[in-house]
Amino acid sequence: MSFPHSSRTPGPESLIPPTRTRKHYATRVYIIALVAAIGGFLFGYDTGVISGALLFLKRDFALTNFQQELAVSSVLVGSLIGALVGGRLSDWLGRRKALIGMGLLFAIGALLTAGAPNFSLFLLWRVVLGFAIGVSSFLAPMYIAEMAPPALRGGLVTFDQLLITAGIAISYWVDLAFANAGMGWRPMLAVAAIPGMGLLIGMLFLTETPRWLAKQGRWQEAEQALTHLSVQERREEMMAIRDAVRDAQHVTLSEFARSGMILALVAGIGLAVFQQLVGINTVIYYAPTIFGFAGFRSASVAILATSVVGVVNFLTTLVSVLIIDRVGRRPLLLGGLIGMLAALVLMGSIFVLGTSHTGYLVLGALILYIMAFAIGMGPVFWLMSSEIFPTSFRARGASITTFFNWSTNLLISITFLSLATRLGLPVTFWLYAGFCVLAFLFCWFIIPETKGRNLEEIERFWKQGRRWEAREATHDPV
Repeated sequence: MSFPHSSRTPGPESLIPPTRTRKHYATRVYIIALVAAIGGFLFGYDTGVISGALLFLKRDFALTNFQQELAVSSVLVGSLIGALVGGRLSDWLGRRKALIGMGLLFAIGALLTAGAPNFSLFLLWRVVLGFAIGVSSFLAPMYIAEMAPPALRGGLVTFDQLLITAGIAISYWVDLAFANAGMGWRPMLAVAAIPGMGLLIGMLFLTETPRWLAKQGRWQEAEQALTHLSVQERREEMMAIRDAVRDAQHVTLSEFARSGMILALVAGIGLAVFQQLVGINTVIYYAPTIFGFAGFRSASVAILATSVVGVVNFLTTLVSVLIIDRVGRRPLLLGGLIGMLAALVLMGSIFVLGTSHTGYLVLGALILYIMAFAIGMGPVFWLMSSEIFPTSFRARGASITTFFNWSTNLLISITFLSLATRLGLPVTFWLYAGFCVLAFLFCWFIIPETKGRNLEEIERFWKQGRRWEAREATHDPV
């Protein structure tokens, strides 16, 4: 593969029509993030919708506790497979084409799941749907990260997390609407086909990322793609991409480990595992069930309380999106873990005390918990898993971290009801609180601050033994 020098290749400036303004490029980047983040919306919707649907599935199919856990965790099995093969799939097809394929799979999977005539086929189609979730859960933020200017990358990538929470919140309200209408679980699940087609159609109008194009040796296309995204420092970023791709040619996994990048993999896997060990998906999947334990006997009331939690999740994530590029990743991550620890200890204590107001107290504790997660661990994990790896290993690295994330998600989801039954809810929540302490220590000592750094700077940080290079003034956003 050849690497053309800038003296023989037209610079990005020569390819930009002079009439285009900084506002034009900013608008383009935001549209790109919005379309790609539909994948996040689908991830959130299909994650959250099962919480309300489960109440009706249990009735229609006469499910045991274990079968309820299977109904929740079947999608996670597919997600594990998607996470395993998604990295190579996106390296082979490209980020854009892979997302187009996932949009189609989301639409088909939603309709087949909603139409399942028995529980066995329901589980099968949930696995298929899970495959699309597993791929898009890391591919959508990675696509955005590879398209975004450094100064906007944090907010743009966490926009994917914002749409995840929007999908969760909307799924709760859809559950509530169909529950009140007496229509059951099938239309709840079928609704996901609409945004699935939206992702497919929207991605048809977007371009491939410049970093993937450069990795394929398609330098002119990469440079053209970059000129559509940023006004400032285009030439410098293109040269940084060239250097990174040149250095990464024919790098084996063992050479990758010796380069110092293994530390990045440890950081990514650690964040992936701890994001789930703190128990977030017990709330996402089982919130109505938890409210039932707390005294809300009506399914509609339990789903309504869950819907309130979903709205708080969305609004707090919106705050994180707006401030993450100013405040930084580490303060939000560490502060969020402290809040989650406090909420989990409080929640366990409420169930021990068992007052007449237990339901409302649990709702308050869950709101505090979801706010702390949404400001920190929720968006920061997906952002950092998309930015800490080098171009040559980004898809595989994000795939590996996502695999560990979904594996831990499966472990937590398939054991929650069993733990709650055998150990009791207080001990279960305190167990998750203990993981918050371990997560805080891990993040304090391992996770760097990447605010305002371009992807190639972050790569050199790991290769140089976790040391940042000296740098000059901060970049313009676009």
